[in-house]
Amino acid sequence: MHTQTQLRSFEALSQRYGERYKWMVLLIIGVGTIAGVLCTSSFNVAVPALTHTFHLGQDHVQWAMTAFLAAMTIGMLPAAWWLERFGLRRIFITTLWLLIAASVAGFYAHSFVEVVIARLLQGLAAGVLQPLGVMALMRLFPPNIQGRASGILIVGIAFTPAIAPSISGWLLDQFGWHAIFLLGVPFALIALLCAWRWLPAPRKNPIKPFDWPGLGWLSAATIGLVEFVSSLHHSGLASAWTWGQATLTVVSMICYLRHAHQLPHAIIQLHLFNRPTFSRGTLVAFAYGFGLYASTYLIPVFLQNAMAYSATDAGLLLLPSGLALVLTIPFAGRMADRFSPKRITLAGLLIFGLSFMVFAVAAKQVQYWDIVAATVVGRIGLGLILPALNLATLHEMEPHQLGQSSVVVSYARQLGGVVGVTMMAVFMEWRERVCGMVTPGIFEAYAQGFLLLSVVFALAMIAALGMKDAKRE
Repeated sequence: MHTQTQLRSFEALSQRYGERYKWMVLLIIGVGTIAGVLCTSSFNVAVPALTHTFHLGQDHVQWAMTAFLAAMTIGMLPAAWWLERFGLRRIFITTLWLLIAASVAGFYAHSFVEVVIARLLQGLAAGVLQPLGVMALMRLFPPNIQGRASGILIVGIAFTPAIAPSISGWLLDQFGWHAIFLLGVPFALIALLCAWRWLPAPRKNPIKPFDWPGLGWLSAATIGLVEFVSSLHHSGLASAWTWGQATLTVVSMICYLRHAHQLPHAIIQLHLFNRPTFSRGTLVAFAYGFGLYASTYLIPVFLQNAMAYSATDAGLLLLPSGLALVLTIPFAGRMADRFSPKRITLAGLLIFGLSFMVFAVAAKQVQYWDIVAATVVGRIGLGLILPALNLATLHEMEPHQLGQSSVVVSYARQLGGVVGVTMMAVFMEWRERVCGMVTPGIFEAYAQGFLLLSVVFALAMIAALGMKDAKRE
C-alpha cells in the first residue's frame, strides 16, 4: 500500500507525465466544477414551472435557488481544511458522489420540500468543489502564467451558465423540470473517472483541529441573513420574525468575531483582512456574486414572464452571449498576466453594469436583437472580470494563506449570490404586485429590477478603486 501511494504521489505523477500533468489536474478539477456550476445555473428557467406546479409565488419558489446557494456558501468554508486533512483526491471524489446522489434524488422528487432538500445537497457538494480550482491554480502555477491558467480553468466554468439555460429550457419543455436535475451528472461522472485515474494520493500533513464552533456561527449568520431578506416580503419589516432573523445574523457575526480573535486556527482568520487590497477585493467579490446570480435569475424570468418566450427560446437567446464569453476569457487571462488585474476588473464591472442599464432604460421597447446585444456586451464584461478578480485580490497573499484566502473570496462571492437571488426574487414579487402583471406595468417592474443590478455594480466599482494597482510581472 505504501508503494502504491508513492507511485501515485504528485511528484511521481509529475515525473511520469511531465510539465503537462499540472494542466491535467486543473482540467479534471475544472470538469468537476462545471458539474456543480450546471446545478447552479440550470434551475433558473424552471422558476415559472415550479410556480405553477406547486402553486407558489416567486418569493417561495426562490428557495429552490437560495437553498442551493446557501448550502454552497456554507460548504465552501471547510473546503481548505478538508483539502489538508483528506487530500485533493479523496475530497474531490467523495464530493462528486454526493453531487450525483443529490441529482438523482432531485429527479425523483414529488414535493417542493423534496426539491429544496435535493437542491441543498447539490449546493453543499458544489460549494466544496468551487474553491478547489483556485487553490490548485495558485499552488501549481507560477505567478507569470496564473492569468493564463485562470482563463483556461474559468472558460468552461463561465461558459456553462450561458449554455445551461438553453439546454435546461429544452429539457424543461420536453421532459419537465425533473430532468434538469440530471444536467450535471455526465460531467460529474467524467470527472469522477478521471480523478480516480490521475489525481495524486494525499500527503501526510500536520492538521490543526477543525473549527466547528466557527463554522456553526458563520452558518447561522448566513442562514439568518438569507431568511431576513426573504422575510421582508412574506412577513414585513415590522414583524417579530424578520427582526428575529436580523438579530440572529448580527449576534452570530459578533460571536464569530469574538471567537476568531481567541482562536489561532479559526475557519476564517481575521488577520487576512489587514491587507486593504484583500478586504476590498472581498467586497467586490460579494457585489459581483450579487449581480451575477441575480442577473442569471432575472433574465430568463423576464424573458418568459414579460416577453412571453418559451423556456427553450429564452435559453437559446442567451447562446450568443455564451460564445462572446468563451472568446473573451482566454484573452482576458493573458491580459491579467501582463497588465493590472485591478484595471481589468474595473473595466469588466463597468461594461457588465452598463449592459443592465439597457434593460432598465428600454425594457418596454426592447426587441429580440436588443436583448442579444445587451447580453453579449454583459458577458464580455463578465469575461474580463473572471480571470482578473481572483488575481487582483490574492496576489499579495503569502503561500500559506492562499487556501483560506481563496475560500474567503469564494465565500463572499457566493454569499453575494445568495443575497442577490433572494433579494431579487423578493424585489420582483413586490414590484409585480405594485406595477401589475400586464403590459406596461410588468415591463416597468423588470426595468426597476435591472436598475437595481446596475447600482450594485456601480458600488462594486467604488470598492475596486481602492485595490492596489499592481502590475503582474
